[in-house]
Amino acid sequence: MFTYDVPPIRVRYADTDQMGYVYYGNYARYYEIGRVEALRSLGFHYKEMEASGVMMPVYENRSRYLRPARYDDLLTIRVSIRELPNVRIVFHYDIYNQNGEHLNTGETTLVFMMTVTGRLTKSPAELNEKLKPFFETTV
Repeated sequence: MFTYDVPPIRVRYADTDQMGYVYYGNYARYYEIGRVEALRSLGFHYKEMEASGVMMPVYENRSRYLRPARYDDLLTIRVSIRELPNVRIVFHYDIYNQNGEHLNTGETTLVFMMTVTGRLTKSPAELNEKLKPFFETTV
């Protein structure tokens, strides 16, 4: 299993609602930050993948709100990939505040799609090569 903790990001005032809680729609943005940075930590970049003709649209997004994140909190986004991707990749998220309180859990499923044709394709070989060591078992 691959896991990466994104360096803490601060909740901006613009991210909150009238109650001072992070607006629920912003969690999808936090998930995006998490998955892009997790892949970047492997040396794999969305921008380069897109330039090669492969996109990753979101197929499904789920969130569970455990506690509210608030203005000025420092959030750590823990991202994990529990299976090697094929035509889909599933990212799991856990978001914690600066006190270690578990605020949110989520999951997004993305598919690999050829930009020109709109057809599904397999995960780029480069991505699978970078992820493979996290799934090898030692005997």
